[in-house]
Amino acid sequence: MAETRIGVIGCAGRMGRMLVAEIVATEGCALAGGTARPGSACIGQDVGELAGGGRIGIAVGDSAEKLLRDSDVGVDFTTATATVDHAALASSLGKPIVIGTTGLSATEEAVIRAAAAKIPVVLAANTSLGINLLLGLVEQVALRLGPDWDIEILEMHHKGKVDAPSGTALALGRAAAAARGVSLEEAAQRGRDGITGPRRPGAIGLAALRGGDVVGEHHVIFAASGERLELVHRATNRGIYARGAVRAALWLKRQPPGLYGMKEVLEL
Repeated sequence: MAETRIGVIGCAGRMGRMLVAEIVATEGCALAGGTARPGSACIGQDVGELAGGGRIGIAVGDSAEKLLRDSDVGVDFTTATATVDHAALASSLGKPIVIGTTGLSATEEAVIRAAAAKIPVVLAANTSLGINLLLGLVEQVALRLGPDWDIEILEMHHKGKVDAPSGTALALGRAAAAARGVSLEEAAQRGRDGITGPRRPGAIGLAALRGGDVVGEHHVIFAASGERLELVHRATNRGIYARGAVRAALWLKRQPPGLYGMKEVLEL
């Protein structure tokens, strides 16, 4: 079977380097190349060496269009603004794309949904198997516990993360809200400060911590009078996200146009 050629948009970033290493190490995959933002000092460097491995003879480029043309599937873990452009570009070229970028606005998500009408797209705030199992558990627990159980979501990430709450925390909140038949937008309470008054009935609390080099930690707390249930996921290595994203890329190559998540990829 022919190898799937995967291009990494944003290969110089923390996740981009992990993706390059994972693609090179995965059977059935071939690295089509990688790009960095125009003007980056990484442009022209060997992609393999940039990722911390050996030289592979592919230089970092600055053209997402050329990379997508050379790829069977693109993978994008960049910034919200850049990702929207890349999704539109992939759509115009008829190339599937896996998007792991977080911090997307409703308007930006709408652009990606429009692209998914023409190409297959995986949009996932978190590509790890554990988190996607947790999403299912949160939905089940929220469905079975009554409204007298309060829901709070706490996440912690490294000090360099620029968006809060994390995309994964929001996805967990949406899973809990959907189980209760409401939207997260109407139920969410993002942080508390000062004299806030008593907790609003039915609220889903979201709190974010930042510090050090924490890869990712998410707590979903169900609290009632006299008891508390906590579901926790801790990521200790970004490799789990890279493995999931590569798995998604291999799966996506065979799919018709549409917007997919890791639930479909992992057949959960």
